[in-house]
Amino acid sequence: MILSVSRRTDIPNYYSEWFFNRIKEGYLYVRNPMNFHQISKISLSPELVDCIVFWTKNPKPMLNRLIELKDYHYYFQFTLTGYGKNIEPNVPHKKKEMIPIFQELSERIGSERVVWRYDPILLTERYTTEYHIKAFEEIVRELEGYTKKVVISFVDMYDKMKHKGVYFNEMKEEECRFLAEKMSEIARAHHMEIASCAEKIDLRECGVKHNSCIDKELIEEIIGCQLNVNKDKNQREACGCVESIEVGTYDTCLNGCQYCYANRSEQRIKNIISHYNPLSPLLCGEITEGDKITERKVKSFREEQLSLF
Repeated sequence: MILSVSRRTDIPNYYSEWFFNRIKEGYLYVRNPMNFHQISKISLSPELVDCIVFWTKNPKPMLNRLIELKDYHYYFQFTLTGYGKNIEPNVPHKKKEMIPIFQELSERIGSERVVWRYDPILLTERYTTEYHIKAFEEIVRELEGYTKKVVISFVDMYDKMKHKGVYFNEMKEEECRFLAEKMSEIARAHHMEIASCAEKIDLRECGVKHNSCIDKELIEEIIGCQLNVNKDKNQREACGCVESIEVGTYDTCLNGCQYCYANRSEQRIKNIISHYNPLSPLLCGEITEGDKITERKVKSFREEQLSLF
């Protein structure tokens, strides 16, 4: 199995202690977001976990504890954009703090295991196409040699965002293509592959290939053998990810990003994270009356007989 840690919240930044405790215990619980009383118990046995995919804007809390993941294969999706505090209020200063952290993580685990995400791209009076091109190029120069791939996407208006009173204009196709082509030229000039995330429009003519964030090819390269795994049916049609098990909890991320689809309101976040206990099998929760815990049947996707090396 492949673990997604996590599309729903920034576990490396805010809940890494909980995750390391779960690694030690060898299991974790995940509450079904569509059925509150349904809980899955997930084994974290290294024999079953083919790879862990971390999603984060700040992995600093994990840097000095990576040795605790020595029995696992993993890589990071590291989001690093040009937005300021008005869009990403709780993300540390990019140039002074986040770029050095990105570089340090890459030096520790290798550039092939740190995927840079410049997404989602949105346009405002401040964040124009020209702004994005300049910011992208500045970051590219700093990250050259520290990553092999950059992933871009364009903002989608989710219902949760509208519920919070946040609105961004949907980008026109010509705007997306213009930015994609410019960013592709910049990325290639600095020896980076560029790909898109869950975009319906085909950007290959702009030099941007369709990406898989839970990436079968990358995981096979990291673990050294082939995987027998299918496309993830639970993701959007345009998503190229293979199937994984999501271990996060909605309404728990404290980054405060205006474009976030995983949080409904600040008050809801406060209520849920008040139950955070790093020793609990559940992230930001405890077992309640009426809960049904079911051990999820999981297996490795590895095909050892088809080793790549």
